[in-house]
Amino acid sequence: MLETASEYWFFMPPSSSYPERGAEGSASIDGGSRELDDAEGAERAARDDADRDDAPPLLPPRSGPEPIIYPIDLEDSIDPDAAKVVRRLVRHGYEGYLVGGCVRDLLVGRPPKDFDVATSARPDDVRRLFRNSRVIGRRFRLVHVLYGGGKVIETATFRRAPEQEQGDDDLLIRNDNVFGEAHQDAARRDFTINGLFYDLEHRVVLDWVGGMPDIERRTVHTIGDPSVRFREDPVRILRAIKFCARLDFGVSAEVYDAMVECRTALARAAKPRLFEELLRLMRSGACHRALWLCWETGLLDVLLPELSTFLADQPEEEDTLWRVLDEVDQRTKERHAPLDDVVLIAVLLLEPLREACNGARDRVEAAYKFLEAIVDRLNVPRRIAEPVRRVVALLPRIEAGRAGRFTRTGLYPIALEIASIYAAARGQEPVDAPPPSGTAAATADAPTKRRRRRRRSRADA
Repeated sequence: MLETASEYWFFMPPSSSYPERGAEGSASIDGGSRELDDAEGAERAARDDADRDDAPPLLPPRSGPEPIIYPIDLEDSIDPDAAKVVRRLVRHGYEGYLVGGCVRDLLVGRPPKDFDVATSARPDDVRRLFRNSRVIGRRFRLVHVLYGGGKVIETATFRRAPEQEQGDDDLLIRNDNVFGEAHQDAARRDFTINGLFYDLEHRVVLDWVGGMPDIERRTVHTIGDPSVRFREDPVRILRAIKFCARLDFGVSAEVYDAMVECRTALARAAKPRLFEELLRLMRSGACHRALWLCWETGLLDVLLPELSTFLADQPEEEDTLWRVLDEVDQRTKERHAPLDDVVLIAVLLLEPLREACNGARDRVEAAYKFLEAIVDRLNVPRRIAEPVRRVVALLPRIEAGRAGRFTRTGLYPIALEIASIYAAARGQEPVDAPPPSGTAAATADAPTKRRRRRRRSRADA
């Protein structure tokens, strides 16, 4: 156990890693409570909040096994509203910790996307403590504490892993709704780097699962037997790849072997979850590495066999897809935001789609037939599938500068970006929006003339 925080100095994030908090109390609250949108209501809520936070702390002892404690001061990088939620829970006698991805990201020097809180308080107890909150969820209830600017601090009650029946070979988790204690909540999580809790009052990291050594080694490892954990929830295989790619971590040999062994279990996972995780890989800013790992481990054979077969048939020197994914990563990092979902799915599937559409009399119909199996396998929503079909079918005309009336549709900017990504990946000149034709330009600049109504002759009548 470490005695001083200086031994983990290299995990400390930059002191300005999180933006200043926004205005508080602008959200409309469900459950019959008063809205905090007006200035008077916000001021009154702030006074109430201060009174509550000044209450004497009541720190309950932790039950269960004691964690390994690492003294590390992360407070300067923690969002003030998240800190307020934790401190109020503790001051009212509950356990409350920052958990999961925010702790992991702070330890590796990345600004967290959001802050999650785990507590011993039940959802209704949390709701009573925070007027600016609402209880959500049917399968498992948790609380969203709402702050200005759309900020949400998700606050969940400790849970424990469900008990498996003796002799049941089917490990797939279908019920995860049982309240538990802090050490049980840590143990039920997927990877050790996601099982770390941060105690804000004492400024220490609590480690029940061996996550700090894996942070130091920059390694992704499951909590428990990798094969069992992946069969419990096959989507964890994609999450392992996401963390390896996004954090630039390695993966332990045991986990890698289990990913290969359990890859066919992905077919049993919920289709919408599979598609959402695929999108997260593409949005991560590290989709090249993520998709390469999917291909290397055989996951593409299960998720997108069409793409996997296409890559297997390509000569070794052919690397168009990987250069395209590099370009997607570069644009994601430059914009500090992911590209449009239609763009991401289109560039991922464009090469095999081109092959399927080549020589077809009706390119839209050919694209429809190619995507039909993928849409069914991953439950791709229509808002993405339909634009991909149309854009891919018309892309040759756009690249040739003959977009025609398509330039007046809402899909044209998306198609133009797809074409420009491919042009950049091939080292070609970017595809520019065509200027209006002479006739169209003249028509646009000329004043509108009022059409004269033709009078009907008596003979016509």
